Amino acid sequence: MTTSRWDPFREMVSLRDAVNSLVQDSFVPPNGARSERGAAFTLPLDITEAENDFVVTASLPGISPEDVQTTVLGDTLTIRGESKADGEQKGQNWLVRERRSGSFQRSVSLGTPINADKATAQFEHGVLTLTLPKSEQARPKQIKLSVR
Repeated sequence: MTTSRWDPFREMVSLRDAVNSLVQDSFVPPNGARSERGAAFTLPLDITEAENDFVVTASLPGISPEDVQTTVLGDTLTIRGESKADGEQKGQNWLVRERRSGSFQRSVSLGTPINADKATAQFEHGVLTLTLPKSEQARPKQIKLSVR
C-alpha cells in the first residue's frame, strides 16, 4: 500500500483555477451584445474630445451602413445594429465559426450635451466616424473683465 501525502497548496491552486474559470465563463461585459450563439461581445470605440466637439470612431467590419443606427440623447450616444450571419448550405460542415452575428448595442455618456442637429457620420471600409459638436451651452465662454 502506498501512502500519498495531502498537499493543501495543490488543492488551493485547483480551487483558484476553478473559480477563475467560473467567473470568466459567466462574465458579460457592460453594454455588451450577444450573438446568436450566446457569446458576449462589445463594440470597440475610440473617442477624442476637442474644444468644440467629440469624434467617435467605431469598428464595424462586415456590417453594412443600413444595419447601423446612431442616436444622441443629451450627452449619451447610442450605436446599435445587426450583423447578419451567412446562411447554412446543404452539404456544408463548419470546421471553425468564429465570426459573430446578431444584434449589438453600445451606449456611452460623453459628459457634455451634444448638438445632434449638427452631428455628422461617415462610414468607410467598416469604420464609422461620428463628429458630435458640443451644444452651445456646453462650450466654454470667455468673460471679459472691465477695469474700474
